[in-house]
Amino acid sequence: MKAVTVASGSSETPKTEGPEERPEPGTEAEAALGTADADEPDPAADRTPDPDADADTDADGGPDADAKAATEPGSDAGTDADTDPDEPAAASIEPDAAVREPEAKPVAAAGADGSDTPAAPEDTAAEAEAEAVTPAPGPVGDGAETGEGDAEEVEDAQDADATGLLKVPGTAPTAAPDDDATAPEREAESEEGSADRPSAEAGSTAVAPRRAPSWARGEESDAERTSTFVALKPLTTPSPSPAPAPAAHPRAAATATAPAPRPDAPREPAPLAQGGGAQPPLDLLAELTNTAPPPETPRRTAVRRVKIWTPVLLLLAGAVGGAQLLRPLPAPALVSAASAHTLDGQFTIPWPAQGQGAVSVSGAGGVGTFGEQQPVPTASVAKVMTAYVILKGHPLRKGEAGPDIVVDEKAVADGTSEHESRIEDLTTGTKFSQQDLLKMLMIPSGNNVARLLARWDTGSDSEQAFVAKMNAAAQELGMADTTYTDPSGLDAKTVSTAADQLKLAEAVMEDEVFRSVVALPDATIKGLPKPIYNNNGSLLTAPGLSIRGIKTGSSSAAGGTLMWAAYKSVGDETPLVLGTLMDQHVDGPDPDGANSLVLVKANSKKIIEAVRAALASAPVIRKGQTVGHVADGLGGRTPLVATQDVNVVGVPGQQLRLSLGAGKGALPHSAKAGTEVGVLTVGEGSGAKTVPVAVRDALAEPSFTTRLTRLG
Repeated sequence: MKAVTVASGSSETPKTEGPEERPEPGTEAEAALGTADADEPDPAADRTPDPDADADTDADGGPDADAKAATEPGSDAGTDADTDPDEPAAASIEPDAAVREPEAKPVAAAGADGSDTPAAPEDTAAEAEAEAVTPAPGPVGDGAETGEGDAEEVEDAQDADATGLLKVPGTAPTAAPDDDATAPEREAESEEGSADRPSAEAGSTAVAPRRAPSWARGEESDAERTSTFVALKPLTTPSPSPAPAPAAHPRAAATATAPAPRPDAPREPAPLAQGGGAQPPLDLLAELTNTAPPPETPRRTAVRRVKIWTPVLLLLAGAVGGAQLLRPLPAPALVSAASAHTLDGQFTIPWPAQGQGAVSVSGAGGVGTFGEQQPVPTASVAKVMTAYVILKGHPLRKGEAGPDIVVDEKAVADGTSEHESRIEDLTTGTKFSQQDLLKMLMIPSGNNVARLLARWDTGSDSEQAFVAKMNAAAQELGMADTTYTDPSGLDAKTVSTAADQLKLAEAVMEDEVFRSVVALPDATIKGLPKPIYNNNGSLLTAPGLSIRGIKTGSSSAAGGTLMWAAYKSVGDETPLVLGTLMDQHVDGPDPDGANSLVLVKANSKKIIEAVRAALASAPVIRKGQTVGHVADGLGGRTPLVATQDVNVVGVPGQQLRLSLGAGKGALPHSAKAGTEVGVLTVGEGSGAKTVPVAVRDALAEPSFTTRLTRLG
């Protein structure tokens, strides 16, 4: 900003708005005001000179008197004459050198039209710092013009008069224009002042002293640091008396050039990015106010994840653990150490060259089979199933005759047919007991009696409903290769295997009434004109064989078939030896299989003799022997031991089946050592041996850890 000066000899009176006129220079009022300013210490006297300020000297190196007079507050021509030339002038026009107080209200310079609107700045703040501003004389306000302002206004005006500037927040320093002077006059005065000021080219080194910014001294707030200044007119007409300008001190210039930052001052904004662009506002804000988080590392990531997931995992583990503990324990089970036991020695059965057969010892189980087990016609052996179904549906006790059954016309007619076994001399309407009819069925093998029992059982005129019962019974016994088409076996489509018929023999021989009937070589029945004889009589009466049945069969299709039963006493036991032999055919003509029946009996006798001779009692289990364990279902195992010795009657080399089963009641989860918890069965069928088993050690429930970690 260019400095504005007024000629020292000007006597023009400033225009006032009040009723009184401003006193002329040299008057008593102005002298008194100047004296008061002179007596007060000038704060700019000790300020550090500004190295950037222009050195205002005249051509011969002397100070510019007009400039000094314009910047000396409260001084006129008379008072400036006695001023010490060596004293620093108070008119150093540094914007920061003015004494400013935060609470002081800015006073706008009056406009040319008498209004209070400040004039617009003519130059930038940098030019204001570089050049001295010489305010033109003019009124400050009503109080200044009339002399009637209060003391505070006069004091503020005096402070502002020290530099000719008044600070207005938010604006740049601005020189106040002279209301009375016109634009040409101000331009002329400016030229005159510049002519009187010494030029920097003249070689003068004197500069106006500059004091360090007040914000660096901690004397003003953040808002004041951004304030600018407005030049004000001095209260009095400046005196033309010269005043020497003090020389600039090197140390003061350095201090003014680089002021020390305040400790509490905010950080300076980040420098511009390369290329001249400013930082983004968010980055700048974060740099000024926020603390950047520490850099992310694998360890910090792992720690954060542990903190997040640990409570979740603990809660999940607690829920799973509670559910595991509340789950019911699995039922314990008995597990056998072995599924079979083979008796010592070796035995070979004298099987025939053809056909098929099977042998077993009651209690011990199967001894062996031979031949291909393919379904073949059974002939009259099928009547064993007929008797089994009748006794199952109409059971009898030993010696009991049972209900009476009436002979129908069909039974009488069937008794006269040829080429089949039958009961003759039956009369329609005759009644026979159930037991008598069973004897007629099994001993002489009457086909017509088999059909009569079938119709009586179902109450129909057809035997097919009864045949269905026969097939159902066969399925229950596991006779998978057996099919019945008639109750007598005369039909060649009634087929079975030796192994299937052995299963039937084991089942039917459990019935005491049946055993008593088939063991008879002959019988006398009331209502029949003559006794009946067993077709198996030659075997039943053979000495030393103890054969007790069961049933013979023969036909052209089946050849000779036989189901037999024999006993043998071994020690205090008398096991039952059961066997079947089927598909036995003789060479040459064989009407109705009569010769094949003789063959099957002979071959069966050889087998019966050999098996009986080989039967012996053999030890299988000893007391205290480990036979298995109790499995708690979660991996726990408690050993089981036999409580008694077990001996079995069998043949050498026979394989015995072993199985563990629960005893009385359910298997417990815990028990003392020696507690009987199950039964070991040796062999098969109703004659199988059993022995109690007990836990060798204490049986305990699964542990807490086992229950908590179980998966199944």
